[in-house]
Amino acid sequence: MSGNADPRPAGEGTTSRTRLDRGRGALGPALELVHTGRAPTRAVLTAELGVTRATAGAVAAELEALGLIRVDARPGAAAGSQGRPSHRLAVAEDGPVVLAAQVHADGFRAALVGLGGRIAATAPARETVDADPAKIIGSVVEAGADLLRTTGLRCVGAGLAVPSAVAEPDGSALNPLHLAWPVGAPVRRIFAECVRAAGISGPAFAGNDVNLAALAEHRHGAGRGARDLLCVATGHRGVGGALVLDGRLHTGSSGLALEVGHLTVNPEGRPCHCGSRGCLDVEADPLALLTAAGREPGPVVSLLQQAIELIRDHYDDPTVRTAAETLIDRLGLGLAGLVNILNPDRIILGGLHRTLLAADPDRLRAVVADRSLWGQSGGVPILACTLDHNSLVGAAELAWQPVLDDPLRALGPV
Repeated sequence: MSGNADPRPAGEGTTSRTRLDRGRGALGPALELVHTGRAPTRAVLTAELGVTRATAGAVAAELEALGLIRVDARPGAAAGSQGRPSHRLAVAEDGPVVLAAQVHADGFRAALVGLGGRIAATAPARETVDADPAKIIGSVVEAGADLLRTTGLRCVGAGLAVPSAVAEPDGSALNPLHLAWPVGAPVRRIFAECVRAAGISGPAFAGNDVNLAALAEHRHGAGRGARDLLCVATGHRGVGGALVLDGRLHTGSSGLALEVGHLTVNPEGRPCHCGSRGCLDVEADPLALLTAAGREPGPVVSLLQQAIELIRDHYDDPTVRTAAETLIDRLGLGLAGLVNILNPDRIILGGLHRTLLAADPDRLRAVVADRSLWGQSGGVPILACTLDHNSLVGAAELAWQPVLDDPLRALGPV
């Protein structure tokens, strides 16, 4: 319970506290409903939780007392509505945040992220990624600590996204192919140590960047409402994939599922870092596009940004169009194989793939439909990711999860 003074009359407060005791197990589910936008009003919250209106009101009041949500007690009735309007619910914009961090081939980014996937502050930075993971992870944590000092916001946890499969339960990066890190670097332990050394409160987590992007999109973006969601995305280098099943991220028995970048889509293609040839990882990433278009990568901006700008600004150039179409066909082959195996109800594409979809959506969808058994009987919706920093938001979701599971335990009594 919050330690804030209760302004209600003694009898009313006791009754409300009794209702809250009955609905204490609903605090986490209620917070997740508001966090993901699925309970915009108290009436919807009541229905989703399957509790009485009074209990839902007590649960909402406690979440508000914890500083996590806001209850609008004086909403205006919607036009044409009947009866008493329900109180509106929203995450607290001035509430606590988590530190979200991302390391990629071109540097790092740190942000403070509130409930609802709202980025409260960000500190982009680019630098050469050191072969010692502790140095770059220390830099991104320090950038986050600076944001916390500047904003004065309360931090309740931290999450890190990295371009590598992260093994469970030890949290080691097993294949940081596009970084110079050693295989098996203990990124979760290093991150947690840096977080503690910086004086940042709360638990620390680490995960694969595309897995986290999929989680963020499922909760706040293009994947909302999907049951079996497949996400495929380019980072600054390489291609990653993730699967959300029944609302939960599917990572396999030890965190290593959905290494889609190593599907062979061109048997005679480019050598891959994994030792094979023609993998999606090297046939449909930003470097592959720049190479196919005959463009020398520049040093000023990231490979991802260079590739996106090339399509956006020069798609009328026949060489660029041909290079993009080649990547679209390779990507479509990979997606078709995944559709046959996974039978998702939605596919979302991020990074450069989002730009390729926008450049020629009919071509990509036709390749997937023609090459997949289930695609021929009914097309799988293929959509663009909608969150600009979805890996960062997904890293924040890792840190928010203990709060969503049990707000009182995670935040503790004041």
